[in-house]
Amino acid sequence: MAPWQEIAAERQAHRESTIEALANLPDPIKIPDFGDPSKLPLNVYKTCQYYLTPREIEITEASPVALLAQLARSTYTAVDVTRAFLKRAAIAQKLTNCTTELLPTLAIARAEELDAHLKTHKKPLGPLHGLPISIKEHLGLKGHDLNAGFCGWVGNIAFETADILKPLYDAGCVFYVRTTEPQTLMHLETSSNLYGVTVSGFNRNLSSGGSSGGEGALIGMRGSCLGVGTDIGGSIRSPAASNGVYGLRPTSYRLPMGSQSATMQGEEHIVPVVGPLSTHLPALSLFMSVAIGSKPWLSDPMLVPIPWREESYFPLNAITGRTKKIKIGVMKWDGVVMPHPPVLRAIGEVVKKLREWKEEFEIIEWKETQAARAWDIISALYFADGGKEERAAMAETSEPVLPLSEWILTQPKVPKPPGHTMNDLWGLTLERDDFRREFVARWNESGIDCLLCPVGPGVASRLGTAKYWGYTSFWNLVDYPAVVFPVGRVGEQDKGDWAYARGQGAGEKDKWNMGLWDPEYYKDAPISLQLVGRRFDDEKILEALNIIQGKIGLPFIDATQ
Repeated sequence: MAPWQEIAAERQAHRESTIEALANLPDPIKIPDFGDPSKLPLNVYKTCQYYLTPREIEITEASPVALLAQLARSTYTAVDVTRAFLKRAAIAQKLTNCTTELLPTLAIARAEELDAHLKTHKKPLGPLHGLPISIKEHLGLKGHDLNAGFCGWVGNIAFETADILKPLYDAGCVFYVRTTEPQTLMHLETSSNLYGVTVSGFNRNLSSGGSSGGEGALIGMRGSCLGVGTDIGGSIRSPAASNGVYGLRPTSYRLPMGSQSATMQGEEHIVPVVGPLSTHLPALSLFMSVAIGSKPWLSDPMLVPIPWREESYFPLNAITGRTKKIKIGVMKWDGVVMPHPPVLRAIGEVVKKLREWKEEFEIIEWKETQAARAWDIISALYFADGGKEERAAMAETSEPVLPLSEWILTQPKVPKPPGHTMNDLWGLTLERDDFRREFVARWNESGIDCLLCPVGPGVASRLGTAKYWGYTSFWNLVDYPAVVFPVGRVGEQDKGDWAYARGQGAGEKDKWNMGLWDPEYYKDAPISLQLVGRRFDDEKILEALNIIQGKIGLPFIDATQ
């Protein structure tokens, strides 16, 4: 096998060739050369816009639902839309390092087929007709590389397309780009020896989140309006939060996970999920309704046969108003790591606005006391073999073990290599189940419909520092659905005399996180929060968030403005 450096160089050259291919289309798409990345501004969102035509901006910044309506009416052709997103994705790549390859030939051919279908049949192929959708790289796309972020796995070719992508394709979407992911797929940032570091387009000093960080950065830059990510500890929600977009971690066993590349295949102690990220909230429900509407449980017996439910959980009566208030628990911090000031400010502002709508919302304080225990359990369950598979994959080419890979692999108190005994694993699984029973009892006692909480210990992380997973991994442990949404961005109001920054921490993790805070360093970073519901209440939390947004006017400040 070639040295890892040669493999990485080949992959990067391949990626560049897919961008250069845009110039060879019958109607060429020219992509600017930005030169030395260090000379770019920290916030490159408007830099991206500068190289687009007004029509391309109009297309790529439309909501997916609005775009689909325009495609159905032939206001735009599928080719128009695909070309616009290919161009913006290529520019986003130059600015944030978020893609592994563009798919111009495949995408344009598909778009032409869809335009021909609409012209012939006078109706769209399906509910996603002509909509470009981006894909996290470790989800299989037939005939394409499937390396999961490991140099030694380059050359593994997908024999079939991932199960989650098939219903989307059948509904008429266009796959046009694949996005970056980290080594091991177990970072809340996105860095690998193959492609380097993916950054946030709103502040290039900061991470795009992970492990679906390529999706987050691309969608944040509006190089995609709807993408597919995966989540085992925060990998959809962290990138959504870091880039000011929406992301849903569904309940496990609602969407199919087949035909993707990763280590630990077959483990069932902490089940990964696949889910959507988007520029607009309604697209999350659209994605779920299409994917679940295909009845994936008929071919995957592991899935729960629950259709996507369209009925309202909080109906309106024309005379008396809302028939049931939305009871919202509010967790400002988890008792282990206090979030940075912008996150606390965002929670305070949202809660203040919610309290103004007394006829709609009831607010309940939630005090969390079990976050440290939750991390001990889930971190021990992540690597039942003591990290053997991850280290073996990296050893194939002697690629360096990146700092965040080493960090997560050494987090568990147990097991150390060679891993758990069977009895150890059974015992930890029972501990997980006990934790879940205790937690649902607390939830039931509170009577809440959903829980508002931070997504992380701050906004997008400084590069190399995403070492506290508690605000996302907690919900993987109990398997609760969670949706991330933008609230605002770091600005002048965060430069105040925060007593927090000088306070005594609750422990070493808290003190370390406090030491990272600097309002100037995080300037323009999106501020996001998370709404959580109990298992299989995916539809309920999306409806609740839709109502909340409508009443209090979220986001208060759009990161793109």
